Amino acid sequence: MIIRGTKELLVRYEELQSGDIFLGNLMYQSMKDRILIDLLERGVKIFPPALAQSLNNSKVTQAQVFRQWMIPDTLIINNRASLMATISHLNRQQVGRVVTKEDHSCAGYGIRYWDNIEHAYSQTTLSAQTYPFVIQPYVESYLDIRVIIVGDYVEAYTRENPNNFRNNISTGGVRKGYDLTTSQMNFCRRVMKRGKFPYAHIDIMVLADGNIYLSEIALNGGLKGAKVRRKKIQELKDELLEREVAQS
Repeated sequence: MIIRGTKELLVRYEELQSGDIFLGNLMYQSMKDRILIDLLERGVKIFPPALAQSLNNSKVTQAQVFRQWMIPDTLIINNRASLMATISHLNRQQVGRVVTKEDHSCAGYGIRYWDNIEHAYSQTTLSAQTYPFVIQPYVESYLDIRVIIVGDYVEAYTRENPNNFRNNISTGGVRKGYDLTTSQMNFCRRVMKRGKFPYAHIDIMVLADGNIYLSEIALNGGLKGAKVRRKKIQELKDELLEREVAQS
């Protein structure tokens, strides 16, 4: 049996047995991980894979799973105690300016800049900042590249905003077409393989020394600045998943 989409899943939830298939991105963020675990325990096959769906749009979870590909000293802050420990660690590393990233926030709205980590600590402990969140050193100069990969379809473009450190197109950034190098393409493929992403919208940072770092990855990211239209890219994604289901 193949279940397509969240609505059908919730209606026929108890009918699923080992070997059945759930095809679609599970909605209802608050209980997504619990449902995915239950389906896996019952032997249900999930497309896109449960790991990719769990990682999707969670900056905190991505910082754990993809840490080796992120800016050094990218850390997860779970509570005030871990933030206090991070102050000592970053000061030992002589890290000055930092950014924090709110979990499950998109389009750059959850990214905050701090002159130093003490400012972040003071504001965080006096406000309603929700734990957990991600903190990492601020990088002043880098090439911000959005990469869209769906099977053989690959599109990349840079994003730049002279008036805002957030380069998102939605916050005023401008795009320019970009040809990925082989090493950059291989980097993206490794990240996708680790997270079991069958397709992805990936943001990478390329520093002046050529080092490549992952900013974040999503199954369905924004398309502002992309040449491909949403209808077309969704068709490509659906076709890819249907092929994977047929081969499973």
